[in-house]
Amino acid sequence: MEFRILAPTGALGAGFDADAFRRGVDAGPHVIACDAGSTDSGPSALGSGVPKLSSQAVSRDLRLLLTARDELGVPLVIGSCGTSGRDVGVDGVAALVRTIAAAEGLHLKLGLIYADQDPARLRALHDAGRIRPLANAPAIDRDLFARGHTVAMMGVEPIQAALRDGCDVILAGRASDTALFAAVPHLYGADPGLTWHMAKTVECGAACAVPPSANGLLVHLRDDHFDVTTLAEGSRLTPRSVAAHTLYENADPFHVVEPSGTLDTTDATYEAVDERTVRVRGARYVEADGYTNKLEGAELVGYQTVIVGGVRDRVVIERLPGLLPFAKKYFEAKILDVFGGEIDPGTVDIDYRLYGAGAVLAGAEPAAPLPRELGVLITVTAPEQSTAHAVATFVAHASSHLPIPEYDGLVSTLAYPYSPPETDRGALYRFTLNHVATGVTPTELFRTVTEEL
Repeated sequence: MEFRILAPTGALGAGFDADAFRRGVDAGPHVIACDAGSTDSGPSALGSGVPKLSSQAVSRDLRLLLTARDELGVPLVIGSCGTSGRDVGVDGVAALVRTIAAAEGLHLKLGLIYADQDPARLRALHDAGRIRPLANAPAIDRDLFARGHTVAMMGVEPIQAALRDGCDVILAGRASDTALFAAVPHLYGADPGLTWHMAKTVECGAACAVPPSANGLLVHLRDDHFDVTTLAEGSRLTPRSVAAHTLYENADPFHVVEPSGTLDTTDATYEAVDERTVRVRGARYVEADGYTNKLEGAELVGYQTVIVGGVRDRVVIERLPGLLPFAKKYFEAKILDVFGGEIDPGTVDIDYRLYGAGAVLAGAEPAAPLPRELGVLITVTAPEQSTAHAVATFVAHASSHLPIPEYDGLVSTLAYPYSPPETDRGALYRFTLNHVATGVTPTELFRTVTEEL
């Protein structure tokens, strides 16, 4: 038994190499699968429903995928549509598919799998004690579900149901990245350990290649091993690069949890077949006692205006960390004064990040010599955009002339690369859930509709 799986890219719309993709198509894959979303970029796409990548970029990749699928007559599976996997993301990609199909004269059965969760259903699950927190999950209550937006992450089963229904193209809402690639071989009885390990290996396309890229991989999945091959010229795979991908987006390098069980790669082996191909054996899949679907939620928490500045004066660089707490207290009083009590200072957050002096590690930076120059990011967050902007105007002005004890008179403490220095960043969202729904069947949290194009 052999299954050939083509993973053309790690993210729909990232712009994979067409020649590399053609090599994969010429190998005659049994399925083409592609991920279109992630939480990597933060909660904005889930909260707003606006995808990370443009419709132009997604359409470019989609056209290549759809025409290749039509040529081969095999399924095309795309998951987490619209970055977040919200229903609006599925509908957005479906609209692009309809446009391309009409322009190219393609005929296909389209399956749409929706993952949005109704607040009433979530409250019922919560009240029944069937929503369980994962590690480091925030505390929640039943009122949370009426705010923001929640999706469930599907496994292979809703995708397999659409395949059984004869769907040629499946556009799924939020889905386990690995489920997209595991669905077809799993459906036809391939070894589950090898299947899930293969899926974990190719979920991000050539991200496990050397050098990593947005291009694709081809897999030959057989009875006791799978071979994974990079398709782009100038790229290669090594046993280390393939093995290392098991740790990507995963806290444990040997155990990857899926809705139906856990992939265990403890005894897996990785062997170089040639410069572009690695052979993998030995993983196993342990079925879980109960089925779970991960829940992801996001909600609006305010609006932001940002200010970017810089300083190269060594005296100012030395003084800034001590000055900023006093500056923030000054701004709280200034808000009361300027707005006459109409704005509560407690609803406005003014944050300084000093890039070059520990901004990334946020206080955990080891002691290091002072930098020669410092980048300063000031973020003002408020309930309304107009408030954030108004506060930012005097924060920018005052921050450019902070009092420096070593200098007599007025000095410039920050230089701004833009005029005006304030840039409205828009809505700010936060993740609200890192939980799983328990005691569910594999398909009950999802809805599927089909149409003929």
